[in-house]
Amino acid sequence: MKRKIAILGSTGSIGTQTLDVIRSHRDMFEVELLSANNSTSLLIQQALEFDAGSVVIGNEALYHEVADALQPHGIKVFTGIDSLCSLASAEGVDIVVGAMVGFSGLRPTLAALKAGKIVALANKETLVAAGAPVTKAMRDNGGLILPVDSEHSAIFQCLLGAQGNMLTKIHLTASGGPFRTWPKEEIAKATKDQALKHPNWSMGAKVTIDSSTMMNKGFEVIEAKWLFDVPAEKIEVVVHPESVIHSMVEFEDGAVIAQLASPDMREPIAFALAFPSRITVGNRKLDFRNLDPLHFEGADLDRFPCLGLAYEAIKRGGNAPCALNAANEVAVAAFLQDRIGFYDIARMCERALSGLDFVAEPSLDDIFATHEAVTAKSRETLA
Repeated sequence: MKRKIAILGSTGSIGTQTLDVIRSHRDMFEVELLSANNSTSLLIQQALEFDAGSVVIGNEALYHEVADALQPHGIKVFTGIDSLCSLASAEGVDIVVGAMVGFSGLRPTLAALKAGKIVALANKETLVAAGAPVTKAMRDNGGLILPVDSEHSAIFQCLLGAQGNMLTKIHLTASGGPFRTWPKEEIAKATKDQALKHPNWSMGAKVTIDSSTMMNKGFEVIEAKWLFDVPAEKIEVVVHPESVIHSMVEFEDGAVIAQLASPDMREPIAFALAFPSRITVGNRKLDFRNLDPLHFEGADLDRFPCLGLAYEAIKRGGNAPCALNAANEVAVAAFLQDRIGFYDIARMCERALSGLDFVAEPSLDDIFATHEAVTAKSRETLA
């Protein structure tokens, strides 16, 4: 039977690439739900092409535009986060693709896991901000998180070949972003246009800026801790500029299993959607006879302090990662608006951690309260 897919954030980078995978395998997948916040034209186009069962437009002011276009075709149209949570957890959905950007993806992801759904998770902020409540919801309700990030998909695939042997270290690879070779004084003057030119990956603006600061990699360390139940001290970031090895897992005897593929997000998306099967997505295959040399470097926490702040947040635990995420969302938005400089992103995040009203074992309510409070304080800092 076809797997019925809900895509939360279908008009973004991960959402559109998920639809590329489905487009190539119509015999395997059926689109049950699509959602977007503001991108009405693309959402309407996607819903008509894939004959979606329902769509949710997050911005309530845009509801009538979407409803007028889709309801005559029998496609149900809803608005608001409550509708998204309800539809993502509905009986007719098999797999929920969490492709929303930022903290906004937390509530619908939790709703899906509480309904026992498979969640193909690309929204790393969900586990960064609320790792304990999210993983508890998964365990308590029979849900399953399958990672979509290329690095976490790689770790997952390596562990499938481990035959139950416990890992001793995760080598989490990072491209190094556009400023990998830049001196610190030049990075300090970097513009948003320069930061948005990622050398290997095509991603949305928020994730691309996070990659340039290496906050994205810090968030991936936090995410890996929750996905694979591994302490942060066993997760090492390795800069690998070619982005061919997507991550590696080391075992007690010193053996290392690595997952290699071309840098194409459709591959880990397809692996999550079709798991445990493997399906082709038409991506470029590696030619080892003509492969360029592969390079590896340590991460430079002086030039990229956001990565160090992520490790600090993990060490503190509690609501510290949530606070870091909230401050980073505000800071990145401000950088994209040319309101602050590149290193001001790290300064705002550091300030949020130092002034945090710390909660050692936060409830879900504490997580939402922390996000709201830190967001407000960070905006005050900007003002």
